[in-house]
Amino acid sequence: MKIKWALLTLIFTIATVLTGCEPLLVLDPKGPQGRTTADVIMISIWTMAIVVVVVFALYIFIVRKYRASNQSEDYEPPHIEGSLKLEIVWTAIPVLIVAFLSVVTVVSTYKVEATPEGYNEEPLVIYASSSNWKWHFSYPEQNIETVNYLFIPTDRPIEFKLYSYGPISSFWIPQLGGQKYAMADMVNTLNLAADVPGEYSGRNANFTGEGFAQQTFNVKAMPQKEFDEWVKEINATAEPLTEDKFEELLKPGHLGQSTYTGTHLTFSPPPEGHHEKGDSGNEEVQPGSSKKEQDEEVDHSKMNH
Repeated sequence: MKIKWALLTLIFTIATVLTGCEPLLVLDPKGPQGRTTADVIMISIWTMAIVVVVVFALYIFIVRKYRASNQSEDYEPPHIEGSLKLEIVWTAIPVLIVAFLSVVTVVSTYKVEATPEGYNEEPLVIYASSSNWKWHFSYPEQNIETVNYLFIPTDRPIEFKLYSYGPISSFWIPQLGGQKYAMADMVNTLNLAADVPGEYSGRNANFTGEGFAQQTFNVKAMPQKEFDEWVKEINATAEPLTEDKFEELLKPGHLGQSTYTGTHLTFSPPPEGHHEKGDSGNEEVQPGSSKKEQDEEVDHSKMNH
């Protein structure tokens, strides 16, 4: 019986240890936004580790120094009403720790929200929309659309426009940066970049029902030249995306990977809330229409009022 429990304990220990052998993708960043996120995580971990070590060290020191066996039987500790110095110290230290972590968080948040710096190329705009339980990636400049997989060029900022055709999803590529919600009534912007060619995993990080666990997508980062060749190949070989086909894709369920020429942005545009102000202060142009056409629509709407 003892041997049985010993074997079970050994097996459980080995299984527990092996589960921790898989690398943490968040701490293996392949882009600037991912590195910033990983740095913040490590700063937080080391700060908490220092606090834990100091607290346990003081605990062991006090328990050992002031244990009952160290004093005589008639020992009576001094009566202390309070210590202003100690109260200031143990109040100031937590305040300083929180202030430090707050500054780190605020600075890093502004950094990851901005377009990655240090690149010569303009950001590649990709509309990433979710539905139960799949991801649709629209490349308006390249006039192609993919389902459940994503190709991006390296050394170039990627500007994702996120929205949903179903419940709130969370778009996340752990090695490239943090996650952000894709919602039905607005468009969120997520800036990422990949510095290292390779294949990465993406997923929905927000529970959306029974198919949530399988709502994943593959990401392949490649040099710009290879990306351009892929775009040419898709435009030459893929079938066009029709409105009927897109409606079929939106039905709840799981699908494999597929590729199309054209995008759904022309007949099923993003939510109206995507008219955001860019860095230059100009309104973004809705996919499938020109800035002039949008200005004319605004003028007509004013006349109607």
